Amino acid sequence: MELPAPLLFLAVFLDGKNAFQIVPLLFLVMWQGHYLNRTFVYPFRVRARDRKTPLLLVASGFFFNAINAYINARFISEFGEYATEWLADPRFLIGVGIFLAGFALNLHADNTLMRLRRPGETGYAIPQGGGFRFVSCPNYLGEILEWLGWAIATWSSGGLAFMLFTVANLAPRARSNHRWYRDTFSDYPVHRRALIPGIY
Repeated sequence: MELPAPLLFLAVFLDGKNAFQIVPLLFLVMWQGHYLNRTFVYPFRVRARDRKTPLLLVASGFFFNAINAYINARFISEFGEYATEWLADPRFLIGVGIFLAGFALNLHADNTLMRLRRPGETGYAIPQGGGFRFVSCPNYLGEILEWLGWAIATWSSGGLAFMLFTVANLAPRARSNHRWYRDTFSDYPVHRRALIPGIY
């Protein structure tokens, strides 16, 4: 269901009149960095291959990723105004910094979760270290930060919409995961929040 995000994005991007300018190319690298990992690397590293995903969820995810990829790629390669001076704009610099911090947090959290079980092990454990010192779902927080950074760096309505949809999707999931951890483990750290350190 993630497949349209890297592939359709690239096709639409390359069709844009500004595709080979430096700033749009940097946006392409940011987008593809996230989605090549999410689509082609992450699924082959996850050990839980026996989980089933409902077809309706896959279809809706595919549709969302197609629409989202089209809107964001079309804007940054066709309609956005990104002269070379944008590289020094505070929105670009702050946005890219937030995006990279979120990407690093997301990768670290994913790696921590993947190491919780050794091959052949079953059962659950409390993740420790990194962002897990503060929240139950640093992987979700990392993804939200990525798309917040994207929205700021691209300064686009499509980027803002994507960030808001990401929050609307991941915040309830983080709350649900947090509740599950607290119900499952009596020794679960009481200071951890679901998604935002010290707040939520």
